[in-house]
Amino acid sequence: MALKVAMIGFGEAALAFAPGLDASLAQFDIKPGRPEIANVKCASSGEEALSGAIAALSLVTADQALQAATDSVAHLEAGAFWFDMNSVAPDTKRSGSRMVEAAGGRYVDVAVMAPVHPARTAVPLLLSGPHAEDGAALLRAIGFTKVRIVEGAVGRASSIKMIRSVMVKGIEALTAECVLAADRAGVLDEVLASLDASPPPPDWKARADYNLDRMLEHGLRRAAEMEEVVKTLDALGTGSAVTRGTVVRQREIGSLGATSPEGLAAKLALLNRDRKAEAA
Repeated sequence: MALKVAMIGFGEAALAFAPGLDASLAQFDIKPGRPEIANVKCASSGEEALSGAIAALSLVTADQALQAATDSVAHLEAGAFWFDMNSVAPDTKRSGSRMVEAAGGRYVDVAVMAPVHPARTAVPLLLSGPHAEDGAALLRAIGFTKVRIVEGAVGRASSIKMIRSVMVKGIEALTAECVLAADRAGVLDEVLASLDASPPPPDWKARADYNLDRMLEHGLRRAAEMEEVVKTLDALGTGSAVTRGTVVRQREIGSLGATSPEGLAAKLALLNRDRKAEAA
């Protein structure tokens, strides 16, 4: 007999996962009219979906992650897993963990590390927390194929996801700010061609090292330049929110007046020492 797994939230991620899962699935979503899938029972309440379930996959929107746990813990079976697969802060996951553990459940911090389409159940998952090893075994058993444990408490997996998003989503925002302005100014092709002519270093460690080097050595000059970029974007009317943040960060690091040391670790140590000195 297939293990029963509840899906709390039945949006894009749940719809992507459900067809590939080898389990008796029951779903509940607070929004009515969700699509129906042959291998998923539509429950009328969270209590019904969770009744008899050995595990629950929490797949709600980020702003509802903690509320979903709050509403569900009273209905969790003793020892059932609560896989929090939502993209939320480590503190949010730690709060959810305390509730689930107090109710007798087993909380697992799960970070979904790539878009669910087209990967579906082959999407990379990072797990952390005291029940990560047992939780990983269950996720693999029901059909997830790229499950990896990262050592540490609840919040470690989500820290990786959240901090990675600074770069991934930040680049998306920078892209929008750049190409909207280039298009409005009628210079899109030239701007894109100029970016192609300056390829980045071959890997992210080298890229981070190079970028911090430029900021330490030339941050003040670059901040002044970026203030002029803000004026350019504002005159075009396409928006300058991300670029304004760039001005602040370039000036902050450039104002240290420090010679850039060799290597990423040395640069980070320098920046961390400066922050500790300011805090003191």
